[in-house]
Parts: sequence; structure tokens; C-alpha cells
Amino acid sequence: MKSFVIRRLLYMIPTIIVISIICFTLIQLPPGDYLSSYIAKLAASGEGVDEAVIAGLRHQYGLDQPFHKKYFKWIWGVLHGNLGYSFEWNQPVSELVGERLALTLIVSTASLFFAWVVALPIGVFSAVRQYSVFDYIATFFGFIGLATPNFLLALILMYLGSRYLNISVGGLFSPEFVDAPWNLARFIDLLKHLWIPMIVIGMAGTAELIRVTRANLLDELSRPYVETARVKGLSEFQLILKYPVRVALNPFISSIGFVFPTLISGETITAVVLNLPTTGPLLLRALLSQDMYLAGSFLLILAVLTVVGMLLSDILLALLDPRVRYD
Repeated sequence: MKSFVIRRLLYMIPTIIVISIICFTLIQLPPGDYLSSYIAKLAASGEGVDEAVIAGLRHQYGLDQPFHKKYFKWIWGVLHGNLGYSFEWNQPVSELVGERLALTLIVSTASLFFAWVVALPIGVFSAVRQYSVFDYIATFFGFIGLATPNFLLALILMYLGSRYLNISVGGLFSPEFVDAPWNLARFIDLLKHLWIPMIVIGMAGTAELIRVTRANLLDELSRPYVETARVKGLSEFQLILKYPVRVALNPFISSIGFVFPTLISGETITAVVLNLPTTGPLLLRALLSQDMYLAGSFLLILAVLTVVGMLLSDILLALLDPRVRYD
């Protein structure tokens, strides 16, 4: 197990280096830069900018440097905890990310918890009671959940919340708590608004995990070891929880690698529709405005979190299923 973990850690180093180069390259691929976009906006509004001023700003922000110099300057700052400076927001990237990160983690963790708590028992019961009325109902709603776009579900829940529950929809706080300091009343208000993004973001993952859990468990229930355990006198409840369900948990564990970046990016379109003050809309805006340090730092954070998530996923899978540890 020790050598397994060490190998995985060593694989991470070159992977992250390559990822950082790819992230920065992707940011540089579109023609122009932030100043080009800014000048185009000014020109569209009928304003003009002196060429000398443009050249000075481009030199000030380092946009006139070659690619490799800009990359090494950026990555050197990242290694020292400096993610760069946002041109559009005129703020350090770390401050912008920090402002929205806590709320993003709250929303995404609640959505993840909702998906796992709902999907596991429904998936198990659907497999154990295959072709029952409950199985057909769960299958029907599972397909509905997979087919329904998140933004459409968000609009429906916003209407129901406003029409029948008499709560302000959109955002995570009522207007009087948006800029208020943290206290018990603000936290309670957050919980009142959290259920909509929790259900919307968690629904697609819930529907998918139900189908995967059901399929995996049906596979395991037909294995010879299940019949052997049944013959030995184990009760049906003990048998299912002790053996097949343990193996069927693999997709839950393996999904951790993709959960980590989701905790940061969230569902961007859903966040825009619900007007959530999370990091997803900020990343979208940075990409559209070619704010390279803000967008590049976001992409690097998401990629590193994916690598770290896959490491944790591999370790947990190795603990849960010894077959993973074998070469």
C-alpha cells in the first residue's frame, strides 16, 4: 500500500507541470488580450484611446513579453502564493477567489451530500427489488433527472419558491443580508435559500449515481459468492450490505476525483441563472474578457484539484477494494 501511494504521488509532479503549461497556453490561444478586448469595448461606445497609453499599459501588465517569460513569471508567483493580478477587477486574484470560495464550497458540498444520500438507498433498493413498481418509478424519475437541464429546473424551483413559499429567489441571501456581517440570522437566511441550488446542482449527479449503483449492484447480486453467502445462512440484509453493496460503492469513491474541481467551479450556467455569488460565473467572465491571470489561475486550481481528487480516489478505492492495489 505504501509503494502504491508513493507511486501515485510521484506521478502527480510531472502531471501538474504539464497541466500548468497547457492551462497557460489555452489562455494565450485566443487572438488579442485583455487590453484588446477593453479597447474594442471603448471603440464600440465611441471612445478612443491614445496609442501611447495602450503601449504603456501593455508594458505595465507584461502583455508585450514573449510567451515563456509570461509563463515563468506567472508560475513563479503561483509557487510563492501569488496567483497574479486581475486586469478587469483591478485586484489580486487570490482576493477575488477567496471572496467567493467559501460560498462555493457550501453550495457544492450540500449538493454532493444531497446526491449521495438520495442516490445510494434508491439505487440499492431498485436493484434488490428489480422490476418492481418502485424500480420502475425510480428509473422513470432517474431518466427525467438526467434529461432535464439544470437551468430549467432552477427556473421551475425559483417560480415555486416565489409563488408558494413566499421567499426571495435568486442569490443565496435575502436583500437585507447580502452585505451584512456573518451572524446567526444571516446563516439561517442562507439555509433558507440553499435548498434550491442544492437540489438543482445535485439532481443530475443523483440521477446518474442511481443508475450506476443499480447496474453495479445487479452485476454483483448474480455472482457465485452471493449464493454461497446466502447458503451459509446470512440474512438478506447482512448479505447485501456486507458484500455486493461494498463493491457497488466503487463509483461513489471514484467520483471524488471529479467532485473536487466541481466544488470550485460549480455549475456555472446554473449559478448565472440563480445569481449565485460563487466562483463559476467569475471564471466565465474572466474567460470572456481574456483576463489571463484570473482565468489561468482558475484553470490551474481546477486541474490540480482534479489530480488531488484522483489521488484520494485511488487511495480510498485501494482501501475499499484490495484488487486495485495489485499491478
